[in-house]
This record gives sequence, C-alpha cells and structure tokens, in this order.
Amino acid sequence: MQSAYDQLFQAIETGELKPADRLLETELATRFGVSRTPVREAIRRLEAEGIVIHMPRVGAVVRTLGQQEIVELYEMRIVLETTAAAMAAKHASGAEIRTLEGLNEDMAQNSGDPIKVAILNRAFHHCIMQAARNQFLAHSYHALSHALILLGKTTLETDARVATVVAQHADIIEALKAANPDDAADKMRQHMEASLDHRLKALHIAP
Repeated sequence: MQSAYDQLFQAIETGELKPADRLLETELATRFGVSRTPVREAIRRLEAEGIVIHMPRVGAVVRTLGQQEIVELYEMRIVLETTAAAMAAKHASGAEIRTLEGLNEDMAQNSGDPIKVAILNRAFHHCIMQAARNQFLAHSYHALSHALILLGKTTLETDARVATVVAQHADIIEALKAANPDDAADKMRQHMEASLDHRLKALHIAP
C-alpha cells in the first residue's frame, strides 16, 4: 500500500490535484483510506519541499508557479541535464543505451496515453542522469524533479508532440552512442529549450 505522502505526491504529479487546489485533511484521508495524521504529515513534508504552501484563512494549497519561476526551473534543468548528457556520453554502458532506446520506442508506441508517455519520458531522463555516474549531480536532479511536478499536467498530449520529443530523444541517444560529450550536451540543450518554449506556449505565455 502506498503511503499518504506517495499518494498525495502522485495526485499532484498527474494533475489530479492542480496548482491552487486546497488540501483538506479529512477529504484526503477518505480518498487515501488513511487517518488524518499521515495526511497531515504528508502535507507538512510537501510544504518543506516547496510543493505545498500555507495560505492565511485558506490553509494548505498546491503551489502555483509564475512565469519567471517556470523559466528559472527550466534554466536549472538545462544546467543539470546538459551536464548529465555530456557525462553519460563518457560513461553510459551498452545496456543503458539499449534501455534508453527501449523507453523511447515505448513512448512512440503509447502516444495515445499522455500519462504513460509522461512516465516513460521521466524514466528516459532519469536513466541519462544515472548513466552520468555522479552522485552529487543525481542528488541535485532529484531535488529539482520534485519541483517539476508543479508544472502541472503533461504537454505530451498529441501524437505530433510525442513524435517531436521522440525524435529529439533519438538525437541524444545517437550522441551517447558516438561517445560525443559536446554533441550530447548540445542535443540535450536543444531538447530542453524546445520543451520550455512548448510549455510556455501551452500556458499561453510568450517565451
């Protein structure tokens, strides 16, 4: 059975609970099939992680990111993921590259299921981070990945969008296969910048 924290985190991650939604202990306890105590602890933990905020006369709510915060989040993601791609080009094993290829193929085959594609996409980027062989980089990425759930629902909702991302992933994989750190970092940067542009357009914000 998932903990109250895991269930609450997942509800925010999948968009079931959206930015600015109130988190009512009694309601969540009933939904998760637990008492109010673990729900209260889960809310406090998410508040400490910056995912939930406490508003006067309202209570706990899912944090809403502004345009500048979204840009800053992607800027940090670009720093970490381009570094990871460059390092993975030096250290990735054949098995890890095959795993990346498999995840990318699965994304293409499941383009009609946005939530599944989003999960596969996260696994793809996590695999590259692991292949970088740097525990401190991985730790920083783990902290950042929590903040990423505040971006709201996935933008991988159309076949065309998924096809674009799959093609970008394929370029990254080719750079890793060639053991070319500069090219891997460049391809990852292009991918991340395109993702930010698409995210801002989806939110009707000019990049």
